[in-house]
Amino acid sequence: MDRKELIEQIRAKKSFLCVGLDTDINKIPECVKKLVDDKCEDEEDRLSMYIYAFNKIIIDATAPYCVAYKPNLAFYECYGIDGLYAYERTVEYLKEKYPNHFIIADAKRGDIGNTSKMYAQSFFEGNSQVDAVTVAPYMGEDSVSPFLSYEGKWVILLALTSNKGSHDFQLTADSDGERLFEKVLRVSQQWGTDQNMMYVVGATQGQMFEDIRKVAPNHFLLVPGVGAQGGSLQEVCKYGITKDCGLLVNSSRGIIYASNGDDFAEVAAKKAKELQEEMAAELKKISF
Repeated sequence: MDRKELIEQIRAKKSFLCVGLDTDINKIPECVKKLVDDKCEDEEDRLSMYIYAFNKIIIDATAPYCVAYKPNLAFYECYGIDGLYAYERTVEYLKEKYPNHFIIADAKRGDIGNTSKMYAQSFFEGNSQVDAVTVAPYMGEDSVSPFLSYEGKWVILLALTSNKGSHDFQLTADSDGERLFEKVLRVSQQWGTDQNMMYVVGATQGQMFEDIRKVAPNHFLLVPGVGAQGGSLQEVCKYGITKDCGLLVNSSRGIIYASNGDDFAEVAAKKAKELQEEMAAELKKISF
């Protein structure tokens, strides 16, 4: 999906919501497990089916209100081949049933050139290819450029994250007063453009979005941290929104685990709709 297509989806849905599929087997409602148990005779397939069945129901419930999904690879890789199979089935389901939704593999890869080339291949080729992958920029250009060689695909670089430890390094300034996250933004724009590169900026950073926009005025930002982590959508939009929207705001736990009862899908849809309506109001302010 290219930038124009993404913007068209945001405009059509009046939403820039990304739903994070951080699927924890311990948080999947018992009603989903029972549904799988009643149908699945093979014990070896059961764990994979729990994850996939939950994802499928969440996707169907929230698809009308979001433009993107972001499966977090850690929540799949920890279960080995079963988790990876569930991840691949989830991506394939999205591509088949909801082809206009943007798919982000939240993998935070970043390694030397040859290794990055293989990582890029794993996410951007084959049946389970996605639209974008998150990448750590610490090792520099040669660790990022293999991902940028795929036409129509996106790299989402970590810039200023929402966790408490982000201040340990990302706000460190050099002798000229340039902070590390600002250097990442400035230098990386020599590698890619606003047509194939986005940045991760945590919603908890608040007014720092103003500083982000001074360095990267036109790039899309993937914004985690709204909801469970305490970030404010209104504050993010106040300082970070652009004439093209320029934001994909992610919510994971606040939507997919809003209820652990039989009504979990309905509650997830309700939470996604509430965010979508708030986003529609913010887009209206800029006449988008």
